[in-house]
Amino acid sequence: QVQLVESGGGLVQPGGSLRLSCAASGSIFSIYTMGWYRQAPGKQREYVASFTSNGGTSYSDSVKGRFTISRDNAKNTVSLQMINLKPEDTALYYCNADLRAPGGPRKVYWGQGTQVTVSS
Repeated sequence: QVQLVESGGGLVQPGGSLRLSCAASGSIFSIYTMGWYRQAPGKQREYVASFTSNGGTSYSDSVKGRFTISRDNAKNTVSLQMINLKPEDTALYYCNADLRAPGGPRKVYWGQGTQVTVSS
């Protein structure tokens, strides 16, 4: 059973910073990509950032230059450093991982989400 667990969310003032982390655990054979999505109240889930299949990084235009994604392959973790946060960054942030369990098919897994609220 594969699990993704996010942490690091919270309440922060505009202009502040937060660091989100996500750890993948369980029976994992190989992780292809990991990334972050978010969903604000009343809106659809949207892409935030991820690692590409060749190991590069990709960001949505709304967070480019403010968010940085990083990864620790040895620990199966992915982090999202967020600076200069804006009220419009308020959302439930989800981690996902495209991976293969031993003997199983390649599949995308999702965490339960961590809340980020940017407000004064």
